[in-house]
Amino acid sequence: MIETLPPSIDPRISRPTPSVAAARVVRQLRGAADWQLNIGDILEMLARSFGGHRAVLFRMRDLPGQGFAQSTAAYWVDEEVAGAAGPPTTIIQSIVNADPLLERLAEEVRQGKMFAGRTREIDGFLRQDFEKQRIRSFLSVSVFANGHLWGTLAINDCLVERHWTDDEKAALEIVALAVGEAIERSLSDAHVSEIIRQTMVQASLDGIIVTDETGSIIEFNPAAERIYGFRRSDVLGKDLLDTVIPSFYRKGYSTGAEYIAGRGAPMLGQRMETVTQNAEGEIFPIELTATEIRVADRRFFFGSIRDLRERRRAEEEINRQRERLHQNEKMAAMGSLLAGVSHELNNPLAVVVAQSTLLHEFAPDTPTKQRAEKVRAAAERCGRIVKSFLGMVRLHPTVPSETDLNGAIRAALELTAYGARSMGIGVDTEFADGPLAVLADADHLTQVAANFLVNSQHALASHNGERRITVRSFRIGNDRVGFSVEDTGPGIPEHIRGKIFDSYFTTKPSGVGTGIGLSICQSIVERHQGTIRFEEAVPTGARFIVEIPAFAGAGTGAVAQDPRSTGLRHALIIDDEPDVAASLSDILDLMGVKSQVITQWTSAAAVLADYDPDIVFSDLRMPEASGMTIYRQMSGLRPELSRRFVLVTGDMLGARSAIEQIGAGERPLVLEKPFSTLDVRSVLAALNDDAGRR
Repeated sequence: MIETLPPSIDPRISRPTPSVAAARVVRQLRGAADWQLNIGDILEMLARSFGGHRAVLFRMRDLPGQGFAQSTAAYWVDEEVAGAAGPPTTIIQSIVNADPLLERLAEEVRQGKMFAGRTREIDGFLRQDFEKQRIRSFLSVSVFANGHLWGTLAINDCLVERHWTDDEKAALEIVALAVGEAIERSLSDAHVSEIIRQTMVQASLDGIIVTDETGSIIEFNPAAERIYGFRRSDVLGKDLLDTVIPSFYRKGYSTGAEYIAGRGAPMLGQRMETVTQNAEGEIFPIELTATEIRVADRRFFFGSIRDLRERRRAEEEINRQRERLHQNEKMAAMGSLLAGVSHELNNPLAVVVAQSTLLHEFAPDTPTKQRAEKVRAAAERCGRIVKSFLGMVRLHPTVPSETDLNGAIRAALELTAYGARSMGIGVDTEFADGPLAVLADADHLTQVAANFLVNSQHALASHNGERRITVRSFRIGNDRVGFSVEDTGPGIPEHIRGKIFDSYFTTKPSGVGTGIGLSICQSIVERHQGTIRFEEAVPTGARFIVEIPAFAGAGTGAVAQDPRSTGLRHALIIDDEPDVAASLSDILDLMGVKSQVITQWTSAAAVLADYDPDIVFSDLRMPEASGMTIYRQMSGLRPELSRRFVLVTGDMLGARSAIEQIGAGERPLVLEKPFSTLDVRSVLAALNDDAGRR
């Protein structure tokens, strides 16, 4: 039976001779970028070739406050022989000064003398330390770097007391010289620069690809792996043309070298944007900087690649946000413009409506009454159109109230009627019987319907077939109502139907569509707890359907009352438009309310000193003072008038914004221009109701 021996002394395990091991170590150290990375393997191979069980590279240096000291730079221990003896001991200057042998050895090491022997032949600190480390024989040589002592290299035998051969001593000296040269290279500026360059390549956030003159890839850093999805080991040695060059650029080139030569000067030494291809075959944009490098008689090409996908996505988002801001600014500017226009239009319309109403009341014959009614109806239609335009462009939160869905749809039809007529588009309507009561913002519902109608008109504008739009309203049981807008146009292609409600997605030409209409419609409908959807019409065309909850409290509206039996006998009318004020005065007079008209405001104190009104009607916008300013002044002098104050305006949205700044219980009523006798009677009825409750 053969006894199991440690590898270092087992005769059946072949190992290199010390001289062969030394040659291998020299080659390995000269080819290493960083000698410290492989020093552990080097020490093990060296110790085994010597038949030793410990190999140590000591470092000589000054330690702060401790003087000169010997510490351990690296070591290897055969644990099967030496056991868990622990790392080599650090010897500081105070220990050296107290031991004659160590003092002599320190001087000899500086002179480059070899230290060899057996542990039983020495004494002092070293003998105690070697016995603790189970060292039987030792051999060490000095390591010099840049002409100065750097440290020592030692081999220990933990089993045999031996005399070291000349071959072993020479081999260890050769290895010590090679270690010194490696240390010198690592301390040189050139070596440091090389390490920095290699680190920069590996740590770079940009992809780096290096090819030789044949087009073969010889470097592919981690960032390039992330960008392209290739592993470095899979692409090294492969041709550039077959990996990252898009297929449509490969035509006419057989190798990556031909491709680079073909692109030539325009590509080399320039920062340029181009496209590339990843492992999945995806084509994407990059910024490329390509440089030619010559080493001796060889040519290499260094490419730095920056992925532009995130930048392009960010630019697209910025453009979308810029377009959204532009559209919002346009809508806000148009809202301000139309607010002024509506005020100017509603003043004469108020006169027309009021005077035609009075003419109808006092006309001596039926034909005159009919003509007066036609004038009034036309003027009211003009007022509704202005109001609808203003409601669509003025940004305001949803203000739900009991609304007839059919009325909102009719308002949208009036807004878009001219466009349909001018393009020769027929419009059919099928309204459900009776009012479709919903709790909603009428302006917003009109905006949704008008958007559908305008989209249908655009779809039919260049259509060669039948050009017709059908609008329907309907009930779904007792809980829901809705409407649909359908056209006979070309419809919406199937591949984009899932995107039509996305913000800024449009199929219209640049300058015609913004891509926000359907997105806004969807938001409006969802705020009303409703649903919106698209359906394909048969045989061709598109159909958009909206469904919202019905209003359960429908039919509970207040009935206008005749104010003749109330205490409202004297009204004050404040309006810079004399005709409007006179028309309102005529209507109030018809109802038994006498009025005094003021066309130029001075102050509440001056007005109330001459007149004691029961009710005040004030225009919202006037040169001298706004209606809200007058309301605050008069309420301050006569608090009871705050409950009998009526703002008269053609800008209902502006009025809402103004009165929302006042507490809910103190807000004035609003009379919208153009107004009829029914509108004025409703305001007086509301005031009577409030007086009755108090």
